[in-house]
Amino acid sequence: MKTKELTMSQLILLLSVWRLESNAYGVTIRRELARVTGRKYPYGTLYSLLEQLHKKGYVAKSVGDPTSKRGGRRKILYHVTKTGREALRTTRELQDTIWEGIPKGTFIEE
Repeated sequence: MKTKELTMSQLILLLSVWRLESNAYGVTIRRELARVTGRKYPYGTLYSLLEQLHKKGYVAKSVGDPTSKRGGRRKILYHVTKTGREALRTTRELQDTIWEGIPKGTFIEE
């Protein structure tokens, strides 16, 4: 099966999960998204996008250990799968091709 390119939202979210490595769960992912984009994603939007990525096989979920800090609740942890890494690679290659020959500061207004 050919890996499809990611939408911008999927790309940003998948890279955030990848950056967070073994510490990727709702709160930390949302924090990373805000750091990268400057916007706060509502939790509903975040979990909807994560579920889409999960259904496509780009992320896998696992359940962390319960902690007293969380009132005994478990974290749902996410990690990028091999298919997700392939989608990131395909998207990066497409973007590199699209931007080829266009200098970095081209669209800066003076």
